[in-house]
Amino acid sequence: MNKVKIGFLPFYIKLYDDIGSGAKARPRLEPFAKKLADLIEERGFEVFLSPFCRIESEFDAAIKSFEEAGCSAIVTWHAAYSPSLESIGPLSATKLPIVVLDTTETFDFGPSQDQGEIAYCQGIHGVMDMCNMLHTKGKTFAIAAGHIDNSDVIDRASGYLRAAVAATSLAGSKTASIGGSFDGMGDFLVPDADMLSRLGVEVVYPKKNEFAALIESVDEAAVEAEMALDRETYYEIEPVDEETHRRTVKNSLAVRKWINDNGIDAFTANFREIAVDTGLEIMPFMEACKSMARGIGYAGEGDVLTASLVGALLSAYDETSFIEIFCPDWKNDTLLLCHMGEYNPNLTAFRPGMKGIKFIFGDTKDPVVSYGCYKAGEATFVNLYRTNGDFKMVISPVTMQEVKEGEDPSFAACRVRGWMKPRKPIAQFLEELSLLGATHHSALVYGATPREMAYFAQLLRIEYDII
Repeated sequence: MNKVKIGFLPFYIKLYDDIGSGAKARPRLEPFAKKLADLIEERGFEVFLSPFCRIESEFDAAIKSFEEAGCSAIVTWHAAYSPSLESIGPLSATKLPIVVLDTTETFDFGPSQDQGEIAYCQGIHGVMDMCNMLHTKGKTFAIAAGHIDNSDVIDRASGYLRAAVAATSLAGSKTASIGGSFDGMGDFLVPDADMLSRLGVEVVYPKKNEFAALIESVDEAAVEAEMALDRETYYEIEPVDEETHRRTVKNSLAVRKWINDNGIDAFTANFREIAVDTGLEIMPFMEACKSMARGIGYAGEGDVLTASLVGALLSAYDETSFIEIFCPDWKNDTLLLCHMGEYNPNLTAFRPGMKGIKFIFGDTKDPVVSYGCYKAGEATFVNLYRTNGDFKMVISPVTMQEVKEGEDPSFAACRVRGWMKPRKPIAQFLEELSLLGATHHSALVYGATPREMAYFAQLLRIEYDII
């Protein structure tokens, strides 16, 4: 994943330079600003550090330089109190998301602290002034507060930056629908015009029999290389037929080329109609998995809405996958996540497997599929759905349960699987999901917090509920 560009905007006040106190404070505050920018850069971003800004023209120039550099978001940091009316115009005018970093160098400000430290640590009231004005102007922002060395403030700010990147990546993206929508399935069915007008997502379709020509053009050396990579990546759950594997790889590479050639950010495939007018010979289960591993969004059954969501999240959170809740495990109070063969293989607990299957659901040939088990860890469950007015989102912190290799022999032979535990009993969780109106397709994001996903929703002007 390419490094995302971030603008780092330090705030100061011209008064301090005018009266001479800046000459003492700046030599300490400017290196500290550089330290903060470096710490954010260590989290995987490319950071553009602005000189200290004090007056409107300086803020305006800095923000324009971030925009021209292609930055995806702005981090603000107050080195001192900075009057909000100097910055609020440029801040409210920019389309770039804002993450407020509220931190200081000094840790202890108890009664015994030298009062001279105030000069280096009194930006907090400038933060409050600015945030009040951001609210007044209707500008969405996130804030992370805490001591630089004694809290996770940089990690939290970086999480908000990833959420901002995901949100801004949605508008202007392309989601492909291969096989159209699943007949009779209505919960995630959204007209293409609404996807474009509300979310900025263009839905595209392959031309009739377009994939047939692409399959024929696939280079045999590329097929052999991909088959070899598959044998290295996946163990054989059952002996894999050579020709079935070859057919699967040729079709997968054709889909991959079409995605790359057409600038596709996410796609969905309807397994019931995959062969109708597309030219594909198999349902591209394995390519769906590999696409998510490469950062391309995916959802099954013609679901362009969730595919677009997964694609946006993958732009900033590489540990994201399309999921479905399949069965309640009432005994252990967990939920089985399962699917026929679509998951992000980067998220498996141990080496995934592959096998050929008899495909009985559509007019296609038998494919080779991959199965894996989701790894243990903290994650956030995200569901984007449509109400009678607009889109809404359900966000929930969850824990993926540990499964040791060989512990699930019946599932390992035939299923993508994982066991998810919400913070509430599953009976209550399931009730609340359906009362809110969630669809049966969702995204699972390891390493993301509910607050980050709430900021993601806010930037998209989508109301959300946290379970």
